[in-house]
Amino acid sequence: MPYYGFGLYGVDYTYYMVVLVALVLGVAAQGYIKSTYRKWSQVDAGIEGTGADVARRMLASGGAGSVGITRVAGSLTDHYDPRDNKLHLSDDNYRGASVASVAVACHEAGHAIQAAKGFGFYRLRTMLVPAVTIAERSWVLVLLAGVFLSISGFVQLAILLFAVSVVFQLVTLPVEIDASRRAVAYLSAHGSGLDERGARAVLTAAALTYVAAALTSIMQLVYLLGRYGGRSND
Repeated sequence: MPYYGFGLYGVDYTYYMVVLVALVLGVAAQGYIKSTYRKWSQVDAGIEGTGADVARRMLASGGAGSVGITRVAGSLTDHYDPRDNKLHLSDDNYRGASVASVAVACHEAGHAIQAAKGFGFYRLRTMLVPAVTIAERSWVLVLLAGVFLSISGFVQLAILLFAVSVVFQLVTLPVEIDASRRAVAYLSAHGSGLDERGARAVLTAAALTYVAAALTSIMQLVYLLGRYGGRSND
């Protein structure tokens, strides 16, 4: 998280507390997903095929058979990109046949099925992308200008821009939860009980990273509102 604990009013210990809590939440969530993924990556899936194979079958059964699947560099860099209509799976999950690999691949397939079926929160999240891109790139600069030039309108605008990104993260939560629900349901119907249990564990851990990010953003928004929201001449 960038540093905004400067200002014209001395050291802001409240901000440091927000930063500390955010760091703890972030580190804890990332540590949990990595350890859970590592555990289940050592367990062979009961369902036949690699992550890419299972995801392809899930796509076909979910009415998204035209979606492509390709590999992407990195670890846990898996995502669905509606711009090229492809699942981009990290090498471990593309070629791997562990419970973790299959769970992550099916989760991404869940996003593609959301797009194909017009899932409401997915559509809303997609609509917000242009606005949140602008907001995330500009709100800090607008806030700095407002604080140092004592222009309260800029400060209020910065808070509004940051609020857009908070809304985006809140909308992201049901999108991620629904994609995981679809993945677990598919593995429950076509795999083994172990596949279902492992997928639920891996994807719940992954969801916690989004929850942690949302909580961090909410805390920062509350901080900004408390520090600057009521000032008329900063």
